[in-house]
Amino acid sequence: MHTKLPHNELKSNSKLWSRMAQQNAVQQTPFWYNFLLICLKPLYRWKIKQRAESDALFQQECLERFGPFQPPKNLNTIWFHVVSVGETNAAQPLIEHYLKLGHTVLVTNTTKTGQARAKSLFSQKYPALFQAVYLPVDQKPLLKQFFELYQPKLLALVETEIWPNLIAQAKQQHIPCILLNARLSEKSAKGYGKVRRLTQPMLQQLTWLLAQDIATQQRYVDLGLDQSKSQVVGNIKFDIAAPEQYVLQAEQLKQDWQLADRQVIVLASTHAPEEESLLKQLQPHLNSNPNLLCIVVPRHPERFDEVYKVCQSLNLNTQRRSLKQPIQTDTQVFLADSMGEMWLWYALSQACFVGGSLNEPGGGHNILEPMVLDVPTVIGPRYFNFQSIVDEFVAEHGLLIGTDAAQVVQQLLSCLDDRIQAQQLIEQAELVLQRNKGSLQKHIQLIDHYLEFKALL
Repeated sequence: MHTKLPHNELKSNSKLWSRMAQQNAVQQTPFWYNFLLICLKPLYRWKIKQRAESDALFQQECLERFGPFQPPKNLNTIWFHVVSVGETNAAQPLIEHYLKLGHTVLVTNTTKTGQARAKSLFSQKYPALFQAVYLPVDQKPLLKQFFELYQPKLLALVETEIWPNLIAQAKQQHIPCILLNARLSEKSAKGYGKVRRLTQPMLQQLTWLLAQDIATQQRYVDLGLDQSKSQVVGNIKFDIAAPEQYVLQAEQLKQDWQLADRQVIVLASTHAPEEESLLKQLQPHLNSNPNLLCIVVPRHPERFDEVYKVCQSLNLNTQRRSLKQPIQTDTQVFLADSMGEMWLWYALSQACFVGGSLNEPGGGHNILEPMVLDVPTVIGPRYFNFQSIVDEFVAEHGLLIGTDAAQVVQQLLSCLDDRIQAQQLIEQAELVLQRNKGSLQKHIQLIDHYLEFKALL
């Protein structure tokens, strides 16, 4: 059971924050860190140019990362910083909650896919209240300029996205800086531990931390976080719900694409060489069973063409979402080379593999989305980014883990052929989902507390 956020602890933390704000005892980042950022800046620009789809997009991204920055749509916003798609999805119910209440929200992302996801979720629905830009490079002058331009009233970092100068600047500007839905794997903790002189001051300047589990909380404490400024409240991802629009769209596509009698597997958020390994194992089954269909959803858009070539090399009849090609009766593989439609593909499937768990080094991706849609789920053995979540589902027999591509495919096909086994997986997964709900409200409680506190200053 996760403990509630005690009012007296929050009140005590407000006093602590007030004293810290008055003292303004900002701990400066080490010289070597700032010098390293200067040295890496040209390489960073080069990487942006390499992946940019056009010169205009390259220039736009450079402006957002290196300044001068886009003019703010609103001042005194709630600022959420999320790295990529997974963190954006995790923060979605929180961001939506405050937008619905009429708060202005700024979202910054580190990746292009994360920003695309944020904009697809909120830009059209809340055009006056919402703005999304890239996070500036973690350099003091840039961040000082960014804070003074946007003037946020609260900075909420999501999961593990902590930057030394970003946190120090929030402290300098008297902006509460909280780490939400915090997670930290043992591997990542060891990495931070190697630069303790950088990590410890950074964590000491956080206002508050909400951890997914006790192990995460302890790792942060071991690295220098004051335990009295942290709380274990569970994982906000358990409070997600499938967007109705994608469920309805899936029902329509099942009719349009004549999928009623098809057996549909989704390979989701895949990395190289997962697609090739899994499709090689699936190839004989796809060739012998005309009702079997595999939807492949690569994690990164720059790999879409590469994955299509893999399908061609295996002589699999493949259609592409980007070309608006429908699934036909003889389609064996459907390449979902689009952004922001993962819920749709899960809603079409009867079994799924969540990627980033067979490749090296792996780490895994969010397994909760397919489970919310009652889709039996299989992953590979490298899931350290979601260790505690996976362990809980495995303990309840609500998830399957394959040691290699051959076993993963065998398990996926078993879910299609043995509906009793599939239903048991679904029911056990549902037990874990229901048991862990409630973290969202605890996050809202904490954010509301600091919003009220800032309003009194």
